[in-house]
Amino acid sequence: MDIDIKYIAKLSRISINSNDEQKFRKNMQEIVDMVNGLPEINEELALDKNNAMILRDDIAETGKFSREELMKNAPEVQAGCLVVPKTVE
Repeated sequence: MDIDIKYIAKLSRISINSNDEQKFRKNMQEIVDMVNGLPEINEELALDKNNAMILRDDIAETGKFSREELMKNAPEVQAGCLVVPKTVE
């Protein structure tokens, strides 16, 4: 598989100089190879009690922080809402 690092960088809106391009291509190929080597997970395997991989219940914790506390961490807030950069032109 040929990985187009320049295209990935363009999509990611990052600049990669030509000196680092080969290094990033090699790193990306190693990641793809690792993912391809992962075993398939089926429902039977996921529910096996002897399997070391235990899936957690996805339960949201509520009431731990107030809205005001959470908004203090935001870089910009207007009218009680988070302000984010425009992503669609």
